[in-house]
Amino acid sequence: MAESNISIGRLWQYIRIFLKERFDLNEGEASEKQTIEEIKKGVIFKGANLWILIFAIMVASVGLNINSTAVIIGAMLISPLMGPIMGIGLGFGINDFELIVRALKNLGIAVAISVFTSALYFWISPLNDAQSELLARTSPTLMDVFIGLFGGLAGIVAGSRKEKSNAIPGVAIATALMPPLCTAGYGLATAQWSYFFGAFYLFFINSVFISLSTYLIVRALRYSPKEFMDEGRERKVKRYIALLAILTIIPSVFTGWNMVRESIFKRNANEFISQELNFEGCQIIFRKLDFDPDSSSIEVTLYGNPVSEEEIDEAMDRMQQYNLAYANLYVRQGYTENESIGMKSTIR
Repeated sequence: MAESNISIGRLWQYIRIFLKERFDLNEGEASEKQTIEEIKKGVIFKGANLWILIFAIMVASVGLNINSTAVIIGAMLISPLMGPIMGIGLGFGINDFELIVRALKNLGIAVAISVFTSALYFWISPLNDAQSELLARTSPTLMDVFIGLFGGLAGIVAGSRKEKSNAIPGVAIATALMPPLCTAGYGLATAQWSYFFGAFYLFFINSVFISLSTYLIVRALRYSPKEFMDEGRERKVKRYIALLAILTIIPSVFTGWNMVRESIFKRNANEFISQELNFEGCQIIFRKLDFDPDSSSIEVTLYGNPVSEEEIDEAMDRMQQYNLAYANLYVRQGYTENESIGMKSTIR
């Protein structure tokens, strides 16, 4: 028994050493001073940095306007927006409140210039339709919180290494700071305020959680504080950070839940259409699914032999089996090879 305990103890010790060596954040770490200086350099927006931001915003706006993913990715690669956001997290991590104020000021300048530049582009652009790439930035969810957090963690870990990798450009793409600001500019230019606030909220989520992840890694690496705080003040700062994170998450949970409900509705509706509206001598030529938390709708257009009221009523009665009892069903028919006009609508 004693030999067995010794062997288990040795195995556990070996596992601990192995894990420590593999996951040691201090491995390949740049000096604390070097990392802090590099982050501080990226905080300031003036001269070349400001022009790069403006040009990147224009490129991203064009990409959103023409629905080009490749162009949007290119804009994110050249964007310098990460600097002040990481500066805020670093400031909280080392208790440098002067850095926090400077980073917040420069982030505000960058955001204002970005939104104004994008709004100016969309105001003069002849293409005013909201494309899918643009619409994707108007309804942030809990998934965007995770992207901001883990993307930010990857960014600060990569930024604190002696040898820089391609992780930071990847973080710029993953966290997508630039497109939400361009979408906010589109909302401002076209007076579509739901787009403006939805996109701005997505940018806020990414900013908060990139800053939070920077703060966490700086604390994990035990960077020396610029100012020493008493325990009471430090606890208060931590509470404020936690409160900000929670308040940022809450709306995204709501929108995320609605997105899940919409996905479930569409899956159930498509299954219902395939199983219950598959009539002999008739085919479905059009379907439209509109989700609403209170009253969703399913619209179907049939082509071929007429379907009787009784058959449609029987199909309606089975909607509750697909968790669609709250949905309205619209069945339109009357389209045949010889008769392309004349429509019959059955509404539930």
